[in-house]
Amino acid sequence: MKKVIILLAGILLKTISVTASEPYKPGDIASDFSLKNVNGEMVSFSQFKDAKGFIVVFCCNTCPVVKKYQQRIIDLNNQFSSKGYPVIAINSNDKNVSPGDSYEDMQKVARERGYDFPYLYDESQKIAKLYGATNTPHVYVLSKRSGKLIVEYVGAIDNNADDQTKADKKYVVNAVNALLGNEQVPVAETKAIGCGIKWKKTQE
Repeated sequence: MKKVIILLAGILLKTISVTASEPYKPGDIASDFSLKNVNGEMVSFSQFKDAKGFIVVFCCNTCPVVKKYQQRIIDLNNQFSSKGYPVIAINSNDKNVSPGDSYEDMQKVARERGYDFPYLYDESQKIAKLYGATNTPHVYVLSKRSGKLIVEYVGAIDNNADDQTKADKKYVVNAVNALLGNEQVPVAETKAIGCGIKWKKTQE
């Protein structure tokens, strides 16, 4: 009997471990965090008292796909920040694997591009792993409901990285507009496109 109990306990612990590492999907409750921005300040969701939600974008400095989307990310913040859905950009790339994604380079890019939203450094990569981000860009639209942050949309910004004018499915824009209108998000999940996040090399 004792062996059975130990076996079941082991299975339960393994299940909990697997569940904890699963990527966020629509309907999940998202966790807050505290990460350093390009001004050296620690930033968390809790500081945005008047926000209705957030457009969280895992991005970086070097990915060619992110560069194609840079202006669109700026436009998302310009369009929705004043309506309660600011952009929160996060760089989780390891600088040793991708030197152009160092904190100093983040500061340079934010200054050159005129980022008017927090650009945060996930140096430990814990937040990318927690959220299940795999690509740059990878977007999570969150809404505040009953004191919790609910994942409403996960995936790509739109359906055409190369040409914004030819993007006829604007997933993030449509998701946030639906939330502002108290409507259901029309498409809650798509496949994120772009470069893979540059993970730290495993220590041997």
